[in-house]
Amino acid sequence: MKNQLIDILAENIQELEKEEIASALEIPKKTDMGDFAFPCFKLAKIYRKAPNMIAEDLTKQILEKNYDIFSKVENVGGYINFFFAKEQFAKQIMNTISAEDFGSSKVGEGKTICIDYSSPNVAKNFHVGHLRTTIIGNSLYKIYSKLGYHVERINHLGDWGTQFGKLIVAYKRWGSKEAVEKNGISELMKIYVKFHEEAEKDDSLNDEARAWFVKMEQGDEEALSIWQWFKDISLVEYKRIYNLLGMEFDHYTGESFYRDKTQDVVDKLNAKNLLVESEGAHIVPLDEYNMAPCLIMKKDGSSIYATRDLAALFYRKETYNFDKCIYVTGLEQKLHFAQVFKVIELLGYDWYDQLVHVPYGLVSMEGGKLSTRSGNVIYAEEILHESIQKIYEIIEEKNPDLEDKETVARQVGIGAILFNDLYNQRIKDVVFNWDKILNFDGETGPYVQYTYARCASVLRKAGDVVIPENIDYNVLTDEVTMNLLKDITRFPDVVKDAADKYEPFMISRFAVSVAQHFNKFYHDCQINVEDEKIKMARLKVVSVTMKVIKDALALLGIECPEQM
Repeated sequence: MKNQLIDILAENIQELEKEEIASALEIPKKTDMGDFAFPCFKLAKIYRKAPNMIAEDLTKQILEKNYDIFSKVENVGGYINFFFAKEQFAKQIMNTISAEDFGSSKVGEGKTICIDYSSPNVAKNFHVGHLRTTIIGNSLYKIYSKLGYHVERINHLGDWGTQFGKLIVAYKRWGSKEAVEKNGISELMKIYVKFHEEAEKDDSLNDEARAWFVKMEQGDEEALSIWQWFKDISLVEYKRIYNLLGMEFDHYTGESFYRDKTQDVVDKLNAKNLLVESEGAHIVPLDEYNMAPCLIMKKDGSSIYATRDLAALFYRKETYNFDKCIYVTGLEQKLHFAQVFKVIELLGYDWYDQLVHVPYGLVSMEGGKLSTRSGNVIYAEEILHESIQKIYEIIEEKNPDLEDKETVARQVGIGAILFNDLYNQRIKDVVFNWDKILNFDGETGPYVQYTYARCASVLRKAGDVVIPENIDYNVLTDEVTMNLLKDITRFPDVVKDAADKYEPFMISRFAVSVAQHFNKFYHDCQINVEDEKIKMARLKVVSVTMKVIKDALALLGIECPEQM
């Protein structure tokens, strides 16, 4: 009905395009102010009249045409408030939200988006901080896919750099194949820490490490063989975490993939006279843009991650011809990406404005932020399993006869972590507080999942009833039901806004709002009544609510258990 309203306004306000009308429409906070409100302030310059006079004239004009979709149209303080005829409104809403593709769009059809996310550093543990980029990136992938975009999911592994020279030295001096194969990344971290302890006493170890990394860059067989082994061991552990989260990637093309492509970057920069030598290193000066210089090559001739990020961008543009390339990383990398994007612009490529850095805040536990130096690192796999275990214990206590408790505990435990991460604007810090995260009554993942399971329970108890296509919409015009249905109709706009602003939290907030409206409907509107018309209509409401909750949670990467 919003589209019908836009058409009606466009018919009566020919000076504005439909897109302008659509963006101006508001949903009043109070229901007594109508279903939609149209502000006339923008029209004041066009008509050279006061907004309240314009609103009055347009209201009269619209009322004279007797549109049957309105029960009332009024002007208040420069706004036109529209009240839809309830029965027709209910029918229109139910038909709209019952559609299989409700919430989907073809706006991205024929367009490609690359999303670079997760990207852990090889040979280092996947900690809670890595979960943020992984969770946000995965949700953005699902949101853009729902809008019709083709999305390339890229895991740009940190698998190249001088740290691998250090790790090779550490392995050769203090490591053992058996220990690494048995303990994986934990063993690699152990000998890496040992290297730093010893290097403080013997600086020649750093020279030895640099020499090994240069060997890697020159293609030395032994160096690359050891490095590949470290990488393979790391990927086994990372993929185990991704499987637990229910996530996949299209490409694991880390920094090493671009090691033979960095010379092309240097050549491009030299051709534009952008590269300058500075104390033996090579940089692109960016001081006139109030940025530190972008380091391209170190003194020893080895590349740095900015060089490899530039090489990756050229490869991605050539390979995928993206319409947008999104980087989901911490806020601390803001300068790095500003430098890389500026270099692309200085090279003369007009697609520099297709590059987007999507930053996010820190992760902390109750009591302080995560810090490697203080030894307070919490590993992602541990916290995921802890969440699953805690939910399992809650199920054992509250519903011990539940079938397949392990599966439900995994769905709810993982869902709780994902929802907690995505419930606020991504730039805000995420705090791990188990009492809040696992609360079945708060604005949490378990609360929304429980609402879904409640919907499923209602439909199960109704038995094998077939809900007719033509229900009596007149029985759905009470305020509680209408508020629920109107809330559900926001879904397509919420999905689009979340994509436009790179903010999955909009989906989370929507899911909680729908769950709250449904639970009020569940308590206020008896469903299993003798009146067949009322019963069927309300079962239909339960059915569409269940579907939209499932679709919304799916965009966050969260599964929905049928029973809890």
